[in-house]
Amino acid sequence: MNEVVESLRKIEQNYKLFQQQQFSFVRALEHSREEAHDSIRPVSSITQVQCYKDHHCYNSTDRRILNMFISICNDLRSLCHELETVHPGDSVSNGLLEKCKVLLNDSNDFTAIRATYPHGVVNYLSLEEARHRYGGVVSLIPIVIDSMSEWITYMKRHMLYKVSQGRAMSKEETPISQTPSAVHLAAPTSVSNKPTVQLQEKDFQRYLAENQRPQQKAPWRPPGKHP
Repeated sequence: MNEVVESLRKIEQNYKLFQQQQFSFVRALEHSREEAHDSIRPVSSITQVQCYKDHHCYNSTDRRILNMFISICNDLRSLCHELETVHPGDSVSNGLLEKCKVLLNDSNDFTAIRATYPHGVVNYLSLEEARHRYGGVVSLIPIVIDSMSEWITYMKRHMLYKVSQGRAMSKEETPISQTPSAVHLAAPTSVSNKPTVQLQEKDFQRYLAENQRPQQKAPWRPPGKHP
């Protein structure tokens, strides 16, 4: 889990650098779309950005920022697969991972998604850009990062609950585990008392034997008063 947290932290650092250059990213998309004569449809998939970079980007600065976007998406995709192998999870965690996998699919249409507060990426666009061109592409990475952070938070709480539950069960079992030792300690006491008990029984039997001897009968006397 620590490795996963560290991987996400590094991706977040790279994204912060990318976010600071959002204006350059949008301009690079604009230049590539003009070269591709594709200025009408919105930027709607990772494949589309990859195509702009590979075939319609002739400026090194534009190529660098487009490549940075694709690289972060690839890192998030790799981390998504890594999260699947960390813990099997449940319906909640698996749902978060499935959301990330869908969003990061190369051909997925992310036109309609929008990052909301606390993210301000959409607010940096003009109204036209936000609605019809770049609102989805600038929202993709922050939404995926938020979902992965939510996955990590949920799994940490889930694991902590399991640990605390296990400790509670172990505490409940402690008296039971102590029972054999108590019996073991009691056993020598009974053994050590056995000779004493046997001696008492022997004395008691002798006492009975002595007190059960036939007593001599008094001589017979005729009825009447006697001195």
